[in-house]
Amino acid sequence: MKTILFDRFGEPAEVLRVGEVPLPKPGPGEVRVRMIASPVNPSDLLVVRGRYGVLPRLPATPGFEGVGVVDEVGPGLIGWLVKGKRVTVINDQGGNWAEYAVIAARQARPVADDLPDEQVASFFVNPATALAMVRYVLAVPKGEWLLQSAAGSQLGRMIIRLARHDGIKTINVVRRREAIDALKALGGDAVISSADGPIEDQVRRIVGADGVKFALDPVGGDTGTGVFRSLAAEGRMLVYGTLSHEPLRIDPRLMIAGTRVVEGFWLGHWMKQRSIPAALRLFGEISRGIRAGILATESGPSFPLDAIGDAVREADAVGRRGKVLLRIGAR
Repeated sequence: MKTILFDRFGEPAEVLRVGEVPLPKPGPGEVRVRMIASPVNPSDLLVVRGRYGVLPRLPATPGFEGVGVVDEVGPGLIGWLVKGKRVTVINDQGGNWAEYAVIAARQARPVADDLPDEQVASFFVNPATALAMVRYVLAVPKGEWLLQSAAGSQLGRMIIRLARHDGIKTINVVRRREAIDALKALGGDAVISSADGPIEDQVRRIVGADGVKFALDPVGGDTGTGVFRSLAAEGRMLVYGTLSHEPLRIDPRLMIAGTRVVEGFWLGHWMKQRSIPAALRLFGEISRGIRAGILATESGPSFPLDAIGDAVREADAVGRRGKVLLRIGAR
């Protein structure tokens, strides 16, 4: 089968290549999925660059999520329940940028026919992250302010729509002033640019001297530090990424003078703590949110596997709108 491979870490456009490998066979408790499409997510590119929290043994194939049809199953009951069905392909080991992928049967989730392939391809990572952080971990009450950085990303825009639906007010931090009007039109209550001065000063001009009680940051460095400094004395901040590749600078006096909490969030770890009924309820929330447009992924350009270089360059483009998708096969 055809697959995307890399045998050294580096810039994706330089190290990714198209290769041929034997067709995999599913083992006990596994299924093989004929892939239809897989998105190019920031986490995929971090893996290729060697900057993700967990890295594969090389050579490896990227791709944490996607959509496909289960075409062969290994021993075990769950696999037979999904054979022949279109599923969202949750691959916590990576490997979806290929014509076929083998995953645990429990990670092949059937989806309703009314959801289009491009939404099912991006069904899990961003929607589940948005729901988990806003509704479950922070549990932001209606009417409160939520501060987030990297607000112009696909996930950031999804969080704006979710917060607006849930009655939460958002302050959204972007780098480029050109992004401000679009996020306001999307429903962001306030949008600020880190180019216009310290984040904490801009935030307090909006909410008052106390600061915000809830914050999200996937950036770190100067941006994440500014988000932390915007917290109220009882504030809570989730860190879910390191896009700047720079550490937070936390003033211990601010930790001591109050009950400020900074904690990390990793969707994979959080999901492992969910019971099967809780996970099923979450998937139901995602499906309803996609249908309502709240958790829908904005579609960008699509590329075949043979154009992987063009695909990853497009995914890295500054100011890009919409999720880049690898179109692998027909339904």
